[in-house]
Amino acid sequence: MKRMWLASLAVTAILAVGCNKNEAPKTDTAGTSGRVAENVKAGDRDFVQDVTKMNAAEIDVARLAADRGSSSDVKKFAQMLADDHTAAGAKLSGVAVQNSIEAPADLDDSARSRHEKLAGKSGLDFDKEFVDGMIDDHQKLVDKLESRIDRDTLSKYKSTADSPVSDKKAEVDVKAQTVLPEKSDDPVTQRINAWAADTYPVAYAHLQSAKALKDTLKKRSTD
Repeated sequence: MKRMWLASLAVTAILAVGCNKNEAPKTDTAGTSGRVAENVKAGDRDFVQDVTKMNAAEIDVARLAADRGSSSDVKKFAQMLADDHTAAGAKLSGVAVQNSIEAPADLDDSARSRHEKLAGKSGLDFDKEFVDGMIDDHQKLVDKLESRIDRDTLSKYKSTADSPVSDKKAEVDVKAQTVLPEKSDDPVTQRINAWAADTYPVAYAHLQSAKALKDTLKKRSTD
């Protein structure tokens, strides 16, 4: 009886192995993701990674300024930056995930060093340092985004866009102006270009607001 039971168990094991061999192979999501990532152009991957780092750095100092700014104008501007860049970053992260592009939003050594330097200041000095940094950062961001935007609509945008004097004015201008992405036959490139075109008016408005705020702070320092 015992021998019959053991024989039955052995047959069952053999059948199980045979069935497993006939099963369709499971989808290797990691492997699929790897293949998708390999199909992404180096320029697209570098763009997403670079802008993700830039965005994270701006959010970091904006949150610091929203808390430490010495004037209501600076605090309001900083909070607007934090909110807008968080939203833009989330959309870019979605594009990165869909196309398996590794784009961590961790701060690099340069961003951490700048945070520490800014945190060591106070009052008007803090406000000036923050605003000057935002002008530099947004100029770099605007320049980078422009490489992904249709030249004709970009030219028209720049010729008609007003220079905002406050965050409220900037919001109005952003809604009134549009730019189109540079066309591409590559679907990944087109998605990234579309994100750039969608983000550009906001980044441009931030740049103009930062410049106007710098003039305001300069007047404060001379009063």
